[in-house]
Amino acid sequence: MKDLTPVTTRPSPEGRPEKEMAVYDLLEQLKIPYVRIDHEVTASIEDCHEVDKLLGINICKNLFLCNSQRTNFYLLLMPGDKKFVTKDISKQIGSARLSFGEAQYMEQLLNITPGSVSIMGLMNDKEHKVRLLIDSDVLKDEYLGCHPCINTSSLKLKMSDVLEKFLTFTGHEYTIVTL
Repeated sequence: MKDLTPVTTRPSPEGRPEKEMAVYDLLEQLKIPYVRIDHEVTASIEDCHEVDKLLGINICKNLFLCNSQRTNFYLLLMPGDKKFVTKDISKQIGSARLSFGEAQYMEQLLNITPGSVSIMGLMNDKEHKVRLLIDSDVLKDEYLGCHPCINTSSLKLKMSDVLEKFLTFTGHEYTIVTL
């Protein structure tokens, strides 16, 4: 069992994947402070409830979506307690009905695997093939909880830092949606 104590320091790279360490490198480069907690694998939003309490946040759902032709890809950030209704989102963004994107596209475009979907994956989307969608309720929170591209750690970041520093760096804009 891992020690579930939140920390504000960079972890040792020993035993951690490069993609996770790249997140910490970028956060340091952008001068974005964070609180981190290491934990067992969290494959679903339900698995994150204890982590939420320890970090004092609500980790949002991060859904990787695509259109039926697999030509348009989306990352949707939404509150964990809201229900995803594909027709509601599709209509708001003017897209054909959306479905969950396949793991191969997730890895190819964001360098993340199922269960580890995170806004941090946008740092790997150099060609801007993934469009960011954020539910309006998520934007009301002072902090954003997310994985550092791996689902054995979670981060607490200031929402303003994510929107103003991180997204500015990646060059991704976001579309506000309402579920």
